Amino acid sequence: MVVPIYVYSILFAVTTVLLVARKATRLIEKRKYIREHGCQPPTTLRNRLPFGIDRIREMLSAAREKRFQEMMQGRYLQTGNTFQSTIFGRSYIFTIDPRNVQTVLALKFKDFDLGDNRNYAFRPLLGQGIFCSDGPIWEHSRALVRPNFIRNQVADINVYEAHVSNLLKLIPCTGSMVDLQDLFFRMVPTYITLPHIYTLADERGKQTIDSATEFLFGESVHTLAPNHSAAAASFAADFNQAQDGLAFRIRIGLLAKFHRSSEFVGAVRRSRAYVDQFVQKAIRLRQSPDHGESKDTNQHYVFLHELSKQTVDATELADQLLNILLAGRDTTASLLSMVFFTLARRQDVWKNLKTEVDLLDGRRPSFTDLKGMTYLTWVLNETLRLYPVVPTNIRMANKDTYLPVGGGPDGKSPVFVPKGMDVVYTTYSMHRLQSVYGPDAEEFRPERWDKLKPGWGYIPFNGGPRICVGQQFALTEAGYTTVRILQEFKSIELRDPEPWMEALTLTMASKNGVKVAMVPV
Repeated sequence: MVVPIYVYSILFAVTTVLLVARKATRLIEKRKYIREHGCQPPTTLRNRLPFGIDRIREMLSAAREKRFQEMMQGRYLQTGNTFQSTIFGRSYIFTIDPRNVQTVLALKFKDFDLGDNRNYAFRPLLGQGIFCSDGPIWEHSRALVRPNFIRNQVADINVYEAHVSNLLKLIPCTGSMVDLQDLFFRMVPTYITLPHIYTLADERGKQTIDSATEFLFGESVHTLAPNHSAAAASFAADFNQAQDGLAFRIRIGLLAKFHRSSEFVGAVRRSRAYVDQFVQKAIRLRQSPDHGESKDTNQHYVFLHELSKQTVDATELADQLLNILLAGRDTTASLLSMVFFTLARRQDVWKNLKTEVDLLDGRRPSFTDLKGMTYLTWVLNETLRLYPVVPTNIRMANKDTYLPVGGGPDGKSPVFVPKGMDVVYTTYSMHRLQSVYGPDAEEFRPERWDKLKPGWGYIPFNGGPRICVGQQFALTEAGYTTVRILQEFKSIELRDPEPWMEALTLTMASKNGVKVAMVPV
């Protein structure tokens, strides 16, 4: 039977009317919501060229010149602490107002997600782990991972010493130059998502991966040791390449769905296969008949073994391990790099820190010692303030919501955030607000932390329910490593007078490394 053409016309007309009615209803609801909450639009960063091409050029140029964060800080100085920008038809709200950041991360936490773009970009390597999932999946991951970062595990100083000892052996005692950043990345094990225009770093160190793999897997890849295996070296290289691939996928945003790179796919496959060896071993141990009969009370803590007590799903275990490794390694290595980048340029800070370290009389610091070292804490805080490892982050509204300030001519009115809009918060710029840190906010001054209470103006490890679960691990390792280096060397000499230049992948480090010479005690 042939359907008369007028039937199709009627169906088309009805569908059109329904769509128009739906849009009209949505518009009415939106206007009502805006009116009820007193929302006003924020300052708009006007585009001079169609689709924001001029803004894209500006961002790409700044990224190439390693001054992206400086460029973003300039935008906030131009527009105020909250502004809106449209690129390729998609609008973003940018903010560095601590009240807005607190709203996104804590007060209205359930109104915001990481967003599909980030989760899709990270999924090949990280699966559905804690740093690339939302909703019930994230809640499950958090419940699985968080108990494994309790104080007893973080306070186990012995897990750091072997790797710090290897590090110290690689620092020349002859006054010749060494790049400490390279060594730190090899010893230590970002969280975060960056805007889509970040460039890849040209270099990658290896230090922190050693301590991370021992803590996570129970066995270190020993990249600092002279006899490290080819398989371990291959894993470190593959993991770096896979991480660079993630940074590229984040950078291209929606186009990540079309990203096809045999090098990236191979690096991901080999990285996951390497980790799966340890996962399968832990599962077999967990399922063995004599499991739990060991009387060895001196065994050190292994993250994977504890995690396998809660699940024996191999994919889930691998996902969480790779998530924690990715975040933990770069966080600590970048922090250490920037500590010594600064110490090489500030002999007064080195002297004050050395004086505090010398109170230990050469004894290796305990966890209690580290917690009691006030000036060390100030130095770490000030380093994370000026050089946050994750300088920019982003959240997507999963429903119509609003930010408390930033709208209207005076910036004091609420700002409407429609469902699907991204809110970008720039930690780097927020940490330099004079309203929070005073007129010398750009200066490295550890003593400011004697009385300072910045609240939500200071979020080096994020905040709210998604606050970094491993922050105490990172601070303890960074503090311990710093103290041990100052115990072995009486002074530090600058070998690269170039000013700070950023290197951005998933985290921020120094483009030129940390080139110094160390004078032994």
